[in-house]
Amino acid sequence: MAVGNVEFAILGAGAIGSIIGAHLARSGHTVVMLARGQRAQGLELRGLRIKGLVEISQRVPVLTDASEFSGADVLIVATKTYGTEAALAPLIHARIGTAFSIQNGLMKNDQLSAAWGRERVLGALANTSGELLSDGEVLFTRNEQLCIGELDGGESARATRIAKVIDDSGVRAGAVGDIQSLEWSKFASWAGMMVSAVTTRAVTWKYLSDPDSALILARLVREIGVLSAARKITLSDRSTLPVATIARVSEGEAVAILQALGNQMRLSAPDHRISTLQDLESGRALEIEETLGYAVRDAARLNLRLPLLECFYRMVRGIDRIRR
Repeated sequence: MAVGNVEFAILGAGAIGSIIGAHLARSGHTVVMLARGQRAQGLELRGLRIKGLVEISQRVPVLTDASEFSGADVLIVATKTYGTEAALAPLIHARIGTAFSIQNGLMKNDQLSAAWGRERVLGALANTSGELLSDGEVLFTRNEQLCIGELDGGESARATRIAKVIDDSGVRAGAVGDIQSLEWSKFASWAGMMVSAVTTRAVTWKYLSDPDSALILARLVREIGVLSAARKITLSDRSTLPVATIARVSEGEAVAILQALGNQMRLSAPDHRISTLQDLESGRALEIEETLGYAVRDAARLNLRLPLLECFYRMVRGIDRIRR
């Protein structure tokens, strides 16, 4: 049976997609999860199960056949980046009011705009953490803010309305007027931490605290700052790491900032692992081409030389290929 229009459709039932879906459904909103394989089977049998910051056990409709999906007021894309193109292709026929992606990287908005038009796409990032456990439960560990905003900047009623619904459900969210700056800032943080996690295989506080790994991370952030400046996008400190400051101060000062953050995390979140390390240790594919690869290709298009970023893009790609 085809599913009629719902308020929220969530493409991808990993940690963050599950957390948002469970909160929205618990609050009385109509939600459908678009999922496949064992994850879809588990959701059909046991529903969405969240623990950690909150305890939720919530039944939601699950669709495994995209041809049964007719549309939604809001589509939230929460798949791994390497599956985006294939996941979106069968949904092109659907009626989508607004779409946004909480994936890593910078390619996501282009992909959604190609599917439904730029006017239907919002920028977004999730400063939220969780981990999909082997038994299908999701451990909800961090609830900071899901930011939503217009790609061209400024305030908008729809971004404010959608953010309020999500925030009222219990996942902290807010509308912002500078979403591209925040998306690039999150990417600068994520890229440095992703490379550090894959190469050291350490929990977050350890590679932030070590002077050598902190130096490499700072240099990666600074190279992405060069790319963002060429795109006329200003980095912000409103991110996981204070990337605007790291890009501006001396290398020594940047390392000291990262080490201080590492020492804080050692006390407050000693077991924190970036999602990429979770993927690596679970044998899952890594998000490379739509994240690091996209930035490398963008730099080449702009005739920028970012040697550290290109080096680690190839190293991470090699690690992913060799170990699988």
